[in-house]
Amino acid sequence: MREILGRRRKLSLRRGDRSAVLSAALAYATEWQWPVLPGAGLRADGGRVRRCSCPQPDCAAPGAHPFDPGLLAATTDARMVRWWWTNRPDAPVVLATGGRAPCAVSLPAVAGARALVAFDRAGIRLGPVVATPTRWALLVAPYSLEVLGELLHRQDWVPGSLLFHGEGGFVALPPSPTGAGRVRWERAPQPGSSTELVKGAFGGGIRTFRADRAGRGERKERTTGPARPWLPDVSSLVDVLVEETAGTGTAGGGSRLAF
Repeated sequence: MREILGRRRKLSLRRGDRSAVLSAALAYATEWQWPVLPGAGLRADGGRVRRCSCPQPDCAAPGAHPFDPGLLAATTDARMVRWWWTNRPDAPVVLATGGRAPCAVSLPAVAGARALVAFDRAGIRLGPVVATPTRWALLVAPYSLEVLGELLHRQDWVPGSLLFHGEGGFVALPPSPTGAGRVRWERAPQPGSSTELVKGAFGGGIRTFRADRAGRGERKERTTGPARPWLPDVSSLVDVLVEETAGTGTAGGGSRLAF
């Protein structure tokens, strides 16, 4: 009897995870107008070991990258999003960066944690920060390759641990299951206007609220209309990261953000 109840509990939790992923994908696409698509996902390989579903045996981002469909299929269409995750409920939610969508700067998790301390100390406001156990990604306002090139050209040195996700790039969003672990918000999205964002139980189910226009101070749930999170300019992030990594006096010429 206990075994049966245990199985039912696991199935219930699994369905909850799937529901959270679908809800998050719909919120990203329809409320924030972020183009998303399902990632490659994971497959069982010898018991509890789960590997990327793509054909690459040494995949660098297991489950957390586009495969079928490809990146160009990313959309904000609710019907397409619902169809994808109805057929593949365990698929990670992948954001196609660039264009009118957010871009990102990512770095190893240890470096990311230290970088956030530096930003807080400098009084620099951050946007959403996406985290896995191995790597963090800071979402930023859209930028072009030309703007990024000029920005990096002005720097004396840019750490190799930084990766820039612009046009043609992608980032897995919460609460996606990936080979590196479940994706979560290290810094939750904050509203760019008077809209308030509320995270769901898995960090991906998002509802939006607005103040009552009659001035009663009540909050009403809103399921339509723009509610995009605030995003910082990439230059404010790169400047601090470079300053923190360019010769901080650590042994061997390293830096506090070296990984």
